[in-house]
Order: sequence, then structure tokens, then C-alpha cells
Amino acid sequence: FELVSADLTGKIFWDQFQWFTSFIVVVALPVFMVEYTEYKLERAQTFFWLSLIFPALIGILLLIDKDRWMYVNPRLNMNTLFPELVYDFPPIVYAFAIYCYLIAVWGFIIITRRILRPHSLYRSQMTIIILGLIIPISGTIMPLLGIQIIPQRDVGPFTVAIGNLIMAWGLFRFRLFEVVPIARDRVFEAMVEPVVILDKKNKIVDVNTAMLALLGKTAKDVVGKPAKEIFDNFPIPIKMYTHVSYARTEATYELGGLMIHYELTVWPLYNSRKEMTGRIYISHDITAMKQLENELRKLNLELEDRVRARTWELADAYDTTLEGWARTLELRDKETEGHSRRVTDTTLKIAIAMGIQDDYLEQIRRGAILHDIGKMGIPDEILHKPGALNDQEREIMQTHPKIAYDLLSPIPFLKQALEIPYSHHEKWDGTGYPQGLKEHAIPMSARIFAIADVWDALSSDRPYNKAWPRQKAIKYFVEEAGRHFDPRVVNVFLGLLEKGEI
Repeated sequence: FELVSADLTGKIFWDQFQWFTSFIVVVALPVFMVEYTEYKLERAQTFFWLSLIFPALIGILLLIDKDRWMYVNPRLNMNTLFPELVYDFPPIVYAFAIYCYLIAVWGFIIITRRILRPHSLYRSQMTIIILGLIIPISGTIMPLLGIQIIPQRDVGPFTVAIGNLIMAWGLFRFRLFEVVPIARDRVFEAMVEPVVILDKKNKIVDVNTAMLALLGKTAKDVVGKPAKEIFDNFPIPIKMYTHVSYARTEATYELGGLMIHYELTVWPLYNSRKEMTGRIYISHDITAMKQLENELRKLNLELEDRVRARTWELADAYDTTLEGWARTLELRDKETEGHSRRVTDTTLKIAIAMGIQDDYLEQIRRGAILHDIGKMGIPDEILHKPGALNDQEREIMQTHPKIAYDLLSPIPFLKQALEIPYSHHEKWDGTGYPQGLKEHAIPMSARIFAIADVWDALSSDRPYNKAWPRQKAIKYFVEEAGRHFDPRVVNVFLGLLEKGEI
């Protein structure tokens, strides 16, 4: 507007406007430099308010008496394409120029220190910022020094335009001002984990000190190089994850006789438009954690062995106790001496033939040993009666499964073994006791034991009853299959008899 203004008043008005814009620039420049580089400035707020004093003073002088303080002997130079405002520079103009240059130099020193670092992801961005500011400032120095390279004395408009073009190019080329680079850079360098950043073309744009130490290289040896080239023989498989947006994996390699473990994490980097601009690779040394895991695993195995050994000891103790109970019952009832051992052996043979194994087979063994433990609650006169029992005595005798249940059910260890003492008098057709269970409602262990129990009773001599002939006993099982006994179990039992295994 100053350039095309025809009269002196218009020229001075727009020149004053340029002064006020320069006040804004000289205040905003140090603020920008401090924020952009995260420069630690003591008493930053005090510095900011002090920086306003001199520009405010110049502005007041412009408003009070511009002709005396700023525009000495103003005139128009008519020898140029457009009339040019020309005036003598009073001392205050030079003072303000010196102030502005000191602020600019201070800001440039801050940002240049970042450029001169060994490596920096944002070196190109900061270089563009400096060029975009130096060129306009150099345009203000020439008129003060009386240097004229074009017909116009004031080349400021031209240098400002060039500086703005450079900054605009930097905005699109390097995406200036999207991030505070030094803040990110400080964190990046402070990380003890090896870190590398790749761009979209998988070229290394930055790498921290920890990663350089691991690579055994300097920054200038790796920055700008393809990741595939730098990490070709690297133990951490970075080159395998250059085409993913996110990944987490572990790697192990040997170094000096020691196994080193690393966890590699890949994170995508996005700009403000949510476009992926690259990836960051963080390698975390988990060797100590792996060593602890191995030690913990060894301790767990040792503990499991100890628990297993203790469990076996407890199981042996339980079994000894069970056998003691069964022996006690046999000593009380001489007629059934050896019955528990024989019937247990037969029961296990049938169970094995039916495919039962492992823990359930062990529970069947314990249940068979304790099958008549409920008879400990039956009076001697009924238990030892040589002849047939009357109805009342039979009713009392039939309570021994319930007595066994009441005795053993509080013991969790014998929960499954209790099936035989409680249910071995149930019948396939539902006419048994104590619950009147039918068919598959009867536990498998009780169905198997019922056959073994009756077989031992029929094939063994008792004081009041001689053993049955073998064929007669076999015929009885055939006839009772589907009534007293589970037919499938009967078939397995008869097959064992035929083979001579029982």
C-alpha cells in the first residue's frame, strides 16, 4: 500500500503501519524461538514483559510526535517507478534496529545450537526457519547502512516476500510447526532403550545414542541410509518389520557367551492429517526379566516337585489309613476277612478292562477298600448273626451305605471314592438301596463294584453258606444282567472270566 500511495501523507501512514508490525515481530520472535526449541529461560515471564518496553516506547513516540522522533525531513523520491518515501534516520531508529538485531541474533543462536547437534530429525526444518527470518532482516540492514542494490532505497518489501516464500515452501515441504521438535528430541535422546525412526520409504531419519552404541556406528554413518542396509545383520529383527504399522516381538542373540534378550516394539507416526509419516522402533532389553522368568520357572518346577512328593506322601498316608479302616472292619467281622482285598482286585481288573485309568481308577480302588465301612455302625448282634436276618434287622443292615456317606462325605479327598460305599447296593432296574437309583444314574464305579462284590460272595466259602459252583455263579450273572447288573459291565466281567484273568 505504501508503494502505490501517491502523496506523502499516505506514504507516512503505511510506513507507520510497518513500524507497528515490526513491533509484533520483535516480540513474537523470541517467544517463538523459546517455545519451538524448548529453550530453558529463567524468569521467562519477566523477560517477556521487559521485551515489550522498548517497542511500546517507540510506538508511543510515533503516536505523540512522529515528525520529531521518527520522520525527520520526510520527502518523496520521484526518480523511481513509484514515488518513494525518503527520510533521515534519527538515533532512535538506529537504537531500535540494534535492539531488533540483538533479539534476532539471540534467537538464531538458540536454534543454530540445535542444528549443529550430531544428528537431528528436524535439522532441515530449523534451517528453513532461519533462512526465512534472516533474509527479511538483511533487507532492513541495507537502508540503514546506505546500501542500495535497486532503485528503491527500502528493499524490505522484497526481502520479506522472499522470506515468506521460503517459509511457505517449508510449511508444505517439511510440515513446519506441526510439532515442537526439540521437546521430542530431548525425550528421544534421554531414552536408554535403543530407538530408531524410519520414514515412509524406510530410510533412517533419526537414531538415538543407545542405538548407535549397539550398532557401533556414528549418526552420519546411518542417518539417511536404508534400514535394510544398516540392519541387515543386526540381531534385533528391525528389517523384518518395515512394512507393518504396529508390531511387538522378541529377539535373542548371544554376546560374549551370554544370551541377550530384546523386545522390539514398532509404533506408527502420524501427522495432524492422520497420515502415517514413518515408524518408530523401540528395542527394550528384557534380559534381566528373562533371567528372572527362568529362575522363577526353575523355582516353580522345584516347588511342583516338592508338592508332588508331598502329595504322594499324603496319598500314601491316606491309603494306609483307609487300609487300616478296612482291616479294622475285617477284624470285627471274621467272616469277611480277606474280602476287601479280593473284591478290590476284581473291581480294578474290570475297571481297567473298561478303559478306566488314572485318577478315577485310584478313586475306585479307595472306594472298593472302604465299601463296607458303614458296617462299623451296625450292631454286632446283627452283623455277626449266622442265619438270615428278619425284616427289622435287614432294615438296619441296609443303613450301612448311609452310615458310610455320613462318615466319609466331609472328607474332600474321598468325594469320588464315596460312590462305591454309598451306591454299591443299587440295582440296574432301580430296586436297590439306599436311593433306588436306576441304570446310568448309578455311578459307573458302583456298577462295576456290585459285580465284583457279588462274585466274591458267591465264589467264597462262608460259615453259613458254601461257595457256588463256577458255572452256577456265571449263570446267575447272565440271568441278572439288566436286572441287578449293568449288562455292559457283565459282558466285560464274563470276558475276563473266560480269559482266566479273574
